[in-house]
Amino acid sequence: MSILNSLTKRSRLNSAIKQTKEARKSEGSKADYLFKKVYEDYADIVHDDPLRAEALYFWGHALLHQAKTKAGEDAARLYRDAILKFAFCLTLDPNYLAAAIDGGVCYMDMARLQNAAKNSELYAKAQQEFERANSIQGGAASYNLACIHALRGEKDACLKALENSRDKGSLPDTQDIVNDPDMASVQNQAWFVEFLESRKKKPEEAAQPSEQPAAEASSEPEEEDKTEADA
Repeated sequence: MSILNSLTKRSRLNSAIKQTKEARKSEGSKADYLFKKVYEDYADIVHDDPLRAEALYFWGHALLHQAKTKAGEDAARLYRDAILKFAFCLTLDPNYLAAAIDGGVCYMDMARLQNAAKNSELYAKAQQEFERANSIQGGAASYNLACIHALRGEKDACLKALENSRDKGSLPDTQDIVNDPDMASVQNQAWFVEFLESRKKKPEEAAQPSEQPAAEASSEPEEEDKTEADA
């Protein structure tokens, strides 16, 4: 590809990304029209240029956000298409972090759409994508993993993922966590409340051992398996 052609495609890619943002802000038939237009632009950009992983990512990103505005099979079709774009992107660039994370988000959204069981293949695939993201950048998707473990009622795994997210600096704000429907099943668990409270402490205070007797600390009932929420 010539330098001029490369620069032209970069300009068109930037324009398509900008139009995708406009489509996300629109509604109804106008949004559908804008999404269709940017999909055509992304397709043309990657034509004869299979190494344009970035275009594939943003194409999938647009599909993901349009899917969130739809329901039923219309949404499922868009999610499946987005997953394919993210997968192709990762084939071209195995270290494309955002594609791995958004691929996991697609699987989780599809699981909710289909009211899938928490141990279903869709949640398993979401977990795989988030673990892949963590292998690209440590802790990048640990909070997403914590959400899956919370939905399954897996206390220890959830806490470990939350701690990893905190330690890697990727943990959302406390209020966002409290308002996250995926965390609804653990909101009142003592270990979860304690974890959130520990964020308010200074590092040296958080490192101090608890003065609460061990027997009392371990007397809290185990959490139950819960059903789900949203992300």
